[in-house]
This record gives sequence, C-alpha cells and structure tokens, in this order.
Amino acid sequence: MVDDWRDDRIGSALKGANPTVLRRLDAGFAVIGDVQFLPGYSVLLVDEPEVERLSDLSRSRRSAFLADMDRLGEAVERACRRLDPAFRRVNLEILGNTDAFLHAHVWPRYEWEHQDLVRRPVWLYPAENWRDPACALGPEHEVLRAAIGQELDALS
Repeated sequence: MVDDWRDDRIGSALKGANPTVLRRLDAGFAVIGDVQFLPGYSVLLVDEPEVERLSDLSRSRRSAFLADMDRLGEAVERACRRLDPAFRRVNLEILGNTDAFLHAHVWPRYEWEHQDLVRRPVWLYPAENWRDPACALGPEHEVLRAAIGQELDALS
C-alpha cells in the first residue's frame, strides 16, 4: 500500500498523497525524483492525468507548463549551486518514452561526475544507478528538498 502512489503519480498528487511533491505550481506539481544519484533531480508532473504530450494542452496551459518547468529548473539550479560548489548546470528534458503522461525532467549536473558521463545525457548512466538503494530518495535528502522548495517559493 505504501507504494500505491507510484501507480498514479498525478492522481496521488491531486489527492495530496504523493510524498515526493515539493510544491503545487500553475500547471503541475514539482516533485523530487525517486532516485538521487545526481542530487536535486526533480520532475514536473502535469496536473491533468490524461495529458500525454505537450501538444495535448491548450496554448495557455502549454505556456504555463513550460513556465513551471523553467521555474523548477531555476529552483534546482539555485539550491544545488548553494549546496554543492561542484554544481555545473541544469538539463531540462521532456521525453515521455516510458511514462505516458506529460512530465519534464530537471537534472542537475556536477563537476564530480565521471569524465565519461559528465558531458553526456543522464540516460547513459549505468542502469544500476536507477535501482541502487543507496541512490534512492530518503531522509538524507531533506535538506535538499527544503532548499528546492524555498527556491520555488522565492521564484513565485
């Protein structure tokens, strides 16, 4: 029962039952990622579960979603820069190849990443990073969570 929210991330966020939600934004939910091998990884979930792609939204909702993506990206950038001097940049991606609902990935990138990966897409990281319990979101990420939330508030 504890992981049921993962079966419907948007529906659980709408009900206030998704524990990864950082803030409710104009067109979606800012959530911290389930994995944190790159600390600060976050996702913007659209707030309409039936929306599969950006083009499913009206122009005004599309603009709101993209503005939310920008806001989350800047919040992650500010928080990660403050917490880790090796912060480099943020990568923003709307892919939709695995989950059939509109969402955007916000990946912080760091100087301490392995040389073979630091300038390449995050998706080229070894699969074990996605499953390693040591990389899972946990209580040790509370400071990071709070920092991203504070930056989202400051940018509102």
